Amino acid sequence: MKVAILGAGAGAVSAVVELGLQGHAIRLWNRREESLEPLRQNRGVDYSGVLGEGRADAEVWTTDLREAVAGAEALLVCLPTTAHESVARTLADQGLNDLPVVLNPGHTGGALAFREVFRRAGMAAPPVAEFSTLTYVARRPDQRSVSTTGVAGQVRVAALPGDEAAVEAALGLYPSALPAADVMTSGLANVNMVLHPPGAILGAAWVEATGGDFTFYVQGLTDGTGRVLRKLDEERLAVARAYDVTLPDLFHEMQAIGTIEPDTDPAEGVVSAIRAGKANSAIKAPDSLDHRYYREDFHYGLQPFLVFADIAGVDVPVARSLMALAEALLESAGTDTGRTAKSMGIDGKSRQQLIEMIRGS
Repeated sequence: MKVAILGAGAGAVSAVVELGLQGHAIRLWNRREESLEPLRQNRGVDYSGVLGEGRADAEVWTTDLREAVAGAEALLVCLPTTAHESVARTLADQGLNDLPVVLNPGHTGGALAFREVFRRAGMAAPPVAEFSTLTYVARRPDQRSVSTTGVAGQVRVAALPGDEAAVEAALGLYPSALPAADVMTSGLANVNMVLHPPGAILGAAWVEATGGDFTFYVQGLTDGTGRVLRKLDEERLAVARAYDVTLPDLFHEMQAIGTIEPDTDPAEGVVSAIRAGKANSAIKAPDSLDHRYYREDFHYGLQPFLVFADIAGVDVPVARSLMALAEALLESAGTDTGRTAKSMGIDGKSRQQLIEMIRGS
C-alpha cells in the first residue's frame, strides 16, 4: 500500500521503519522543514530497538501536503492528538477529503473531533478510523534516529458508521489491530488516559525540581500513585458499562498491547506489572509541565472522558479531581482548550443520541 504519513516525531518515523519493512511505499509530510532536512541528508532514519537496526528511507520527505498524498491510498496521522484539529483543517482547506484517514493514535474522541472539523467547514469528511493508543513506544535521541522499544501486539481500531473503509486501511497497515465495535470502545480503551495522569499530577513537584530526572513508570509509580491509578481505571470501566461496552481492566489491556510482559501473573497487580514492563521501564519522566503527558493526556484524554461520563450520568470523582488539579497546575482553568463536547460535535446530546451517533440508528 502507498501511504502518506503525517508527522515526524518518534511515532511517525517508527511507522516509516515498520511499514517500510513490511513493503509499503512511504511518503512523509511534516509542517516544519527543520524536522525533515536531517532525514533527507541522512537518506533516511537510523533505527534501533525491537524493529532491528538499520536505516529506513521514504519516497519523499516533504512539507508539501499535496506532494505527500500524491498517489497515496491512505493517510496515517502519527501526530500528538493536540495537532489533530489543525491537520484536519489543513486537509479541509486544501480539499483533501477523498482518502481514508487513520489516526495513530486517536486516543479518546479522535474520530469525532476530526470529522467535526470538516462538518464545520461545510464539506464531507473522509472516512476516519482511530487507534486507541499509539502502536509504538519510541523516542528520538537525535534528529536522524529513532529508538523503538515497543510495538503494540494489539491495539483497538474503530470508526464512525459509514467510515468502514478507514478501518480496512488500518488493518491493511497493521494486521495486529483489533476491530472494535465503535469509537466509544476504542476511545475508552485509551490506556494513556489512565496510565499518565496520576503520576503526572502526583509527581509534578519532582518533575519541576529535577527536570524529569527519574523513571516515570518505575520510580514515579509509587504504591500511593498506583492506588489512584487503580481507582481511575475503575471509573473508566464504569463509564464503559454505562454505554454497554465491555473492556478489560488496565492490566489486561496493557498486556494485550505488550507493555506488560505476557507471562506476568495478574495476581502481582497492575502497578508491579507496569514497573516490570520492558518497553517502558527506562523511560524518563516529563522534563517540564509542557510535556505531552500533561498537555495531551489531560485535555485530549481525561477531558473527553469526563464529557462521556457526564452524558452517561456516571460519577467519576478521581478523574474530575485530577482534571481540576491539572487545570490549576497548567493555568488553563476556564479556557476552552483540548477536546470538548463542542469540538467533538456532541454538545447537548443525550446518552441515547450519542449511542445512535456512534453506532447508527
